[in-house]
Order: sequence, then structure tokens, then C-alpha cells
Amino acid sequence: MFEILSSIGLGWSVALVLAVLFVLAYEFINGFHDTANAVATVIYTKAMPANLAVISSALFNFAGVLLGGLGVAYAIVHLLPVDSLLGMDSTQGLLMVFSLLFSAIIWNLGTWYFGIPASSSHTLIGSIMGVGGAFAWIHNEPVLHGINLTKATQIMLSLIISPTLGFVLAGILLLLMKFVWQKHKIHRTPDEQFQINGKRHPPFWARVSLIASAMGVSFAHGSNDGQKGIGLVMLVLICMAPAYFALDMSSQSYDLARTQDANRRIMAIYSRNQAVISDLVDVKAQVNVTDTLLSHCSAQTVLPAMSLLDRRLDKASSFQEMSVAERREVRRLLLCIDDTARKVAKLDLPAKELTSLNKWRKDLTKPTEYAPLWVIVAIATALGCGTLVGWRRIVYTVGEKIGSSGMTYSQGIAAQVTAAASIGIASVTGMPVSTTHILSSAVAGTMVANRSGLQSQTIKQILLAWVLTLPITMLLSALVFILANALWG
Repeated sequence: MFEILSSIGLGWSVALVLAVLFVLAYEFINGFHDTANAVATVIYTKAMPANLAVISSALFNFAGVLLGGLGVAYAIVHLLPVDSLLGMDSTQGLLMVFSLLFSAIIWNLGTWYFGIPASSSHTLIGSIMGVGGAFAWIHNEPVLHGINLTKATQIMLSLIISPTLGFVLAGILLLLMKFVWQKHKIHRTPDEQFQINGKRHPPFWARVSLIASAMGVSFAHGSNDGQKGIGLVMLVLICMAPAYFALDMSSQSYDLARTQDANRRIMAIYSRNQAVISDLVDVKAQVNVTDTLLSHCSAQTVLPAMSLLDRRLDKASSFQEMSVAERREVRRLLLCIDDTARKVAKLDLPAKELTSLNKWRKDLTKPTEYAPLWVIVAIATALGCGTLVGWRRIVYTVGEKIGSSGMTYSQGIAAQVTAAASIGIASVTGMPVSTTHILSSAVAGTMVANRSGLQSQTIKQILLAWVLTLPITMLLSALVFILANALWG
């Protein structure tokens, strides 16, 4: 790391360190803002002492980040269109990251202070869309050109559908539990349990279920939300130190050969399906063009880009043999080629071709969709440490202010099992979701199923935060980015 800092100069070294620290600060805030939801139920139901629950949750969050993969990380990065990533220089990349993180941190702190379970995922996505639109506007392009609408639509749908499913499934699970264990003590609240036998702790198996599901939510939260921080750190490193991070420098000659082979096989797929892909790939484009830096990805540039990538990989056995300009160029070529391949994969190609295309895409993007171990550990540590503070406000809201009465043990189990399963599935499929909204909705679903009623004021606050988060963070991050560009751009 010291070698990297010394090579980019004092000014950029300070900026790089500050940018990474800013991302870690965001993940720390995310820890005590979002992760409080993971332990809210287990603390409220007295299944675990608060300090032990928070420490255990921090450890499971840490493990979730380490083992969660990178699918969600690059889903967040891909909210920005490929052309924005291609046309972004180091200064603009730095300003973009600072602007979106400033917006996300301000909104997260504000909602946490008032005890409102707002979504850090929603906040981050709105901030990224805001700076993307502002980037397009600064370059005299339509604002929507700065947002990957396809990816944004997919993510927004997941943010809408996942809490709805959480509400329904948690309610169904609670009704099933009430049917199987009628008039059982797991359907008591901690206060009711205390009045009957002087104990607040749940029955043994209910306690085990509450603890296990809470740790499951923590692990799933780490595997989903932690990846967002990894994606942001990689965006910072790629923009500010491309010589070291534009491509995975640990790649061996075998890895380059595999990427080159994937590129050639995708070209072969295009050649066999020219009629179907003609709108996305100009099959008549001249491929042996002058070696120029790619600044725009279009149907006319795809095949020339693939040909140029093939020539670049032919000349080197490792990325370390390439110059800084060549590494940045190869990254841009890979981004453009993969973006087109992603669109082609949605066309009506033969099933065998689609299977092969998706397989070769994974080999193609391996040098760009990576993260060094120290980045993963740093994000995991920040998220885990953030879990250790600030949880009390959210625990009170989830436990007592969503329903008109306190939460029963069975409601806590139903809500947490639903949340852990939903977030875990989203992480595996590479879709960012909101731990806050899923768990809050699951708790609300159990309240309705239990006929406990809902506190309208709290529900209104949560819904209002959900509605306002996107436009406010988009506007705030866009304004900060435009102002920063005017001052330093």
C-alpha cells in the first residue's frame, strides 16, 4: 500500500486515504443504523443480553462480508452507465464518490437520530443515481443518460418487492406457528411472560430460534450491505490509482488466456447469430482499426473493441507488463464488451448459446470484478464495529412502535426467519435489498396476522422515509457533485 501512495504523489495519496476513510465511515454508520434491525428482535424479546447480542451480530456481520461474494458490490457500481465509467477521469471519480457518500451519510444520520428505520441501501442507490444524473448534465447530456435505467429498475423492483414479500411471508409463518402450537407460551410478550411466571426470557427452543435467526439476519446483512461498501472502495481505488486497481494485478497468464478465450468465444456467438444481434452489434464494423482509447460504447464500437482487446492480451502474459494507459484501456474494453453481452443475453438466442454466453461473461469480467482481501476485511471491520454502537433507538422502534402492543416471541421468530431467508437469497442472486425495510415489514406482517394492530404514526414515518429517501438523496448528491465540480473540477 505504501508503494501505491508513494507512486501517486502526496496530494492524491491524501485524497485517496480520505476517500477510503469516507467509505469506511459510511459502512460504520450503516452498521449502527441498519444492523440494529438485525438484533432488535432478539434484544427486545430478552433472548440475549443486549451487549452479547450486539457483539455476536458484529461477528456474524464480519463473517457475512468475508464470505458473501461480490455480486451485490458490482450491481451497485453498474448503476452508473458504462459510458459514464468510460468518460470519467480521476478527479471526477473522486468528487463523485465524496458527493454520494456525503449525501448518504447525512440522510442516514438524520433518520437514525429520529429512530426511523430508513434504508441505507435505498439511500446509497439514490445518491449514486443523483451523481450519475449530475455527471450527464455537466457534460450536456440528458440526465437519464447518467443512470443505468435497466439496472436501476431491477434494483428498485427488488426494494419494493422484498418488503412486500417479507410482510406476507412473515404473517403466514406466524399463522402457521399459531396453528401448530396453539395457546403456547411462545405467543406471549416478554411482559406477559413476566406477569405469569416472573421470567422475561422466552422458552428454550424459542430462545434458540430467536438467537439463530438473529445471527442469520446479521450474516445475511453483512453479505448484502457489506458488499455495497466494497463496491464503493473499489470505485475509489480504480478512479484514483488505476495503475494498481483498474485490473486484478494478481491475475496470472492463465487468467489472461481465459479472458482472451472468453472474448473470442463471445465473438463466435455473435458471428453465428448476426440477424438476432444486429441492433446491438454492428457485424459489418471494421475491426482492425487504429488503437485508440475507447470513450464511447455503441453497436459500432463493440467488435473493434473486442478485436483491440484480443491484440492487447496477445502481447502480455500478465497485467503488470502493461503500461498504466493500457491497463485503463483494457478495463474500458472489458466494460464495454460485457455491457453489450449483458444486453445480448436478453435476446431470443438459442438456449445453448445463452448458456454459453453467460458462462463466458463470467470469465470475461473476472479481471475487473474483484476486490483485494484488505478491502473486504476493512469493510467487514467497519460494519462490525458500527454494530457495537447506536442500536438502542432502532430496537425500541422495532419492538414497541410498529405494533399497537409488544412483540411476542413467535412474532420475533417469524419476522427474523423471513428476513434472514429473503436477504440471503438476494445476496446469492446479486440484488441489493434493504435489511431495514424487510425486517420492519416482516414485523408489521406479524402484527397484522396476530391482530395486534399497527401504530399509524410509526408506519407513516417509515413509509414517508421510504418515499422521500430516493428524491432527497438524489437531489442532495447531485447538488454536492455539481458544486464540487464548479470548485475543483
